[in-house]
Amino acid sequence: MPDYSLPRNERLRSFTTIRRVFSEGKGGFVYPFRYTFLVTKLDKAEADKENALIDKGRIEVMFSVPKKFHKRANKRNLLKRRAREAYRLSREEFKQKIEKSGQIVDVALVYSTKEIHSYKTISYAMQRILEQIGSRL
Repeated sequence: MPDYSLPRNERLRSFTTIRRVFSEGKGGFVYPFRYTFLVTKLDKAEADKENALIDKGRIEVMFSVPKKFHKRANKRNLLKRRAREAYRLSREEFKQKIEKSGQIVDVALVYSTKEIHSYKTISYAMQRILEQIGSRL
């Protein structure tokens, strides 16, 4: 049975990594999200330093809802919860593909509209984003 949790090691938290994702990464737009991702291949030195396996990839993701579009924190939190839930439930196939390839994929998802959309819309957009990133690997 697949694990549907979103543990801490799958969240993008490092400030330097986030900066690299936005400066060096590729991106796109699937309504209502703007996404940016960065794919890196582990080499032997990095694998030893990070205590990771070379043949096993990993994915880290972050969710953002700008204060510019949604002033109230409760609305930002609602949208981030919906996005995290949609990601957790639709990531399994994408995660398997990443683990086979042995790459590290860092993804930043930014909610980019002023409207508050339903979970169904967000879920469909999340599936499309994961398909597009998977096809560009």
